[in-house]
Amino acid sequence: MQKVPMTLRGYETMVAELKNLKGVERPAIIQAIAEAREHGDLSENAEYHAARERQSFVEGRIAELEDQSSRAEVIDPAKLDGDSVKFGATVTIADCETDEESVYQIVGEFEADIAEKKISVTSPMARAMIGKAEGDVFEVNSPGGTRDYEVVAVKFE
Repeated sequence: MQKVPMTLRGYETMVAELKNLKGVERPAIIQAIAEAREHGDLSENAEYHAARERQSFVEGRIAELEDQSSRAEVIDPAKLDGDSVKFGATVTIADCETDEESVYQIVGEFEADIAEKKISVTSPMARAMIGKAEGDVFEVNSPGGTRDYEVVAVKFE
């Protein structure tokens, strides 16, 4: 069984979602199905079919989260140190062409969210950064072409 690296915050978020699905969503769906059954003919009962569809989605998500939580290798970035980029690092990089700076945290696949500047450890950007230190330049191949970036700062928070 392959371990899945995950930050402490990401693990806590996942466990909270799992608890909500099992303790709130699942019972509500069971209740909705029971109420829909009381309306008679199930073949033309839209409420019943919608509730069953929702149940299928929720049960699938529960299975996915249970699998991920059983394989989670929780890593607290605040307890890491070093001067090179690795999982959990918050990295400031600069585009070598435009000097525009960006800050990203390298996280597990489950918790990646580009809107929050959290990139998956398996993403092309993160893979190119891993092992680099402040001042190092690395290259990222993307659909828009190849770009060079410089590591400006590496922090573990």
